[in-house]
Amino acid sequence: MVGFITRRALLAIPVLLGIVIVVFFLIRAIPGDPCTSLLGERATEEACERFDEANGLNEPIWTQLGIYMKNVVTFNLGESVRFSRPVNQLLIERLPLTIELALSALTLAVLVGVPLGVMAARRHNTAVDTGTMAFANIGVSMPVFWLGLMLAYVFALILRDTPLALPPSGRLSAGVFSVPYYEVWGWQLEEGSLSARTHEFIANHYLFNTLITRQWDVWVDGVKHMILPAIALATIPLAIIARITRSALLEVMGKDYIRTARAKGATETSVVRRHALRNSLLPVVTIIGLQLGALLGGAVLTETVFGLAGVGRALFDAITGRDYAVVQGFTVVIAAGYVLVNLIVDLSYGYLDPRIRVK
Repeated sequence: MVGFITRRALLAIPVLLGIVIVVFFLIRAIPGDPCTSLLGERATEEACERFDEANGLNEPIWTQLGIYMKNVVTFNLGESVRFSRPVNQLLIERLPLTIELALSALTLAVLVGVPLGVMAARRHNTAVDTGTMAFANIGVSMPVFWLGLMLAYVFALILRDTPLALPPSGRLSAGVFSVPYYEVWGWQLEEGSLSARTHEFIANHYLFNTLITRQWDVWVDGVKHMILPAIALATIPLAIIARITRSALLEVMGKDYIRTARAKGATETSVVRRHALRNSLLPVVTIIGLQLGALLGGAVLTETVFGLAGVGRALFDAITGRDYAVVQGFTVVIAAGYVLVNLIVDLSYGYLDPRIRVK
């Protein structure tokens, strides 16, 4: 197991370096430059020269790449010219929201998608199967931005005076604050230290922070704000998971050991739960892992519609503003998230299928 994890970690290094290099050149291939994006089209040549010199953009391209690669190795992702702040600090502030949103959406997609797929497979070629797959097709084809606007319109406007009313935007209501757990518990942290930044990153997961500190009013408010974005973001992965679960379960249900289990007198529920479902989960787990990676990097539409300041929104603003440091830094972190998720998926194979042994 240790050897497998070590090999995968070592293989991830050239992948991440390749992504850094590709993104480094692609962002610079986009028409425009940081100076005119930040200072405006009427910025003088002298002003742009001073801007480029201050931000190291007047150096040869290969020199810039070498400096950036050196900084990445030391976990220094540079300074944002748009926000005038370190990219590391932006990640500490923005990434927790995207993680909470992605995990909430994926949890909803799994809890609904897997049972729908199982139900469709057990009632193959019936009205239930047809209806479930029709629902899945609608979910896959429904634009996230349209669904988000419709959800906000229905639950925040039409149902605003009912118990079903939900907030249409933001992470917390005005005047509601999540007090970090280290302040609640009276911990003394050295400002600017690695430990302090780590605790700040953890505390910025508002749902987790308010849960462990029993700030119940804030936690309930945060959950209410997360419901609509999570539903909008979960629709496509939910539909995909339902379809994959159905296909994988139908394939397994025709195996000899399933017929043997039925011949021994096992109930249909027991056959599906103990024999068929577990052996059909490998493709489902794979697609869940891929969807989690996609949710971490592809929540820009959802975050924009619901006014959430996450990684996706910041990455979109950085691309339009030619903020090289933010684009490169956020992309590296998202790529590292993909690698980590894929590693967890690979490790889960050995548990789900005894024939697979991770060495």
